[in-house]
Amino acid sequence: MSSDVRFTDFKSDKQPTWCPGCGDFGTMNGMMKALANTGNSPDDTFVVAGIGCSGKIGTYMHSYALHGVHGRALPVGAGVKLANPDLEVMVAGGDGDGYSIGAGHFVHAVRRNVDMTYVVMDNRIYGLTKGQASPTSREDFETSTTPEGSKQSPVNPLALALASGASFIAQSFSSDAMRHTEIVQEAIEHDGFGFVNVFSPCVTFNDVDTYDYFRDSLVDLSEEEDYDPTDREQAKETILDADKEYMGVLYKDEDSVPYSERHGLDSDMSEIPDGAPEDAMDLVREFY
Repeated sequence: MSSDVRFTDFKSDKQPTWCPGCGDFGTMNGMMKALANTGNSPDDTFVVAGIGCSGKIGTYMHSYALHGVHGRALPVGAGVKLANPDLEVMVAGGDGDGYSIGAGHFVHAVRRNVDMTYVVMDNRIYGLTKGQASPTSREDFETSTTPEGSKQSPVNPLALALASGASFIAQSFSSDAMRHTEIVQEAIEHDGFGFVNVFSPCVTFNDVDTYDYFRDSLVDLSEEEDYDPTDREQAKETILDADKEYMGVLYKDEDSVPYSERHGLDSDMSEIPDGAPEDAMDLVREFY
């Protein structure tokens, strides 16, 4: 960790190919600022991403990175963190990658409470494949493949996280740079699995969930004097409130115990000793 790290240290020399105006620019900038604010450096940061518009974020950020397969970023991130607990692990994905093909991994990553951060760029549409309905699209959202709407209730990722036993649940808006950075920073500092769903508008294929829509609709919980994010029942009521869109930390367990501490994993497994483990060949012969 270093206090001399700057936001620009996390910028790579590769130029993003996202559409001009894409919300993912703001999401990524907030992630880099939060990492710098917490004293992390590119040398101790590992970014894992799946498939979708968010998938190449590791290319655009200067750090260790892996661009994995669709929906499988979370188990890779968990493996990296458990193998080398000194790394700051950040997993990035989209609503399709995380809440469709990756939904099973999401549930188990939440319940295991590995000490890493998961940032989901939720634009409520499949952007990379040219505008199909995603798991978080509105029921009446019309696309080329759902001309009359999907007629399916959207996934509520915050509710799914809470039901799975999450210890930190937050939601941010990519265009609100300061609040987005603050929220991601709090997720990084949390002892356990820090989950942040980010409203990251798709300016090309989604003309419903726009920047103007979120600016007009979002309720910032930090401005609600009576809101207590440590109160699970209050968090549940807020998360299930279908009439409003919220930004901020919805729930955090201040007594969270990360997976590694709960299971007594306190050693660095990334250093592999030379040669085979003692008695390894005897074990091989037993089953050969």
